[in-house]
Amino acid sequence: MSESVVLTVIGMKCGGCESNIFEKLSVIEGVLSVKASHKDNEVCVEFDAEKTSLDVIEDTIADAGFTVE
Repeated sequence: MSESVVLTVIGMKCGGCESNIFEKLSVIEGVLSVKASHKDNEVCVEFDAEKTSLDVIEDTIADAGFTVE
């Protein structure tokens, strides 16, 4: 089952930060799409809830050095 979530992410300053988050999330099994915007402080993720969870996504963003609110 596919789910979509929009997360508020603090700490993204540029396109490089967006790319970092995109690369980290894209390798997670079950993540279908990622869109990150440092201007809006948002990360939109579509994922298969049977293969991964919101907790894994949030932890991955935090491990990359950003804060999920």
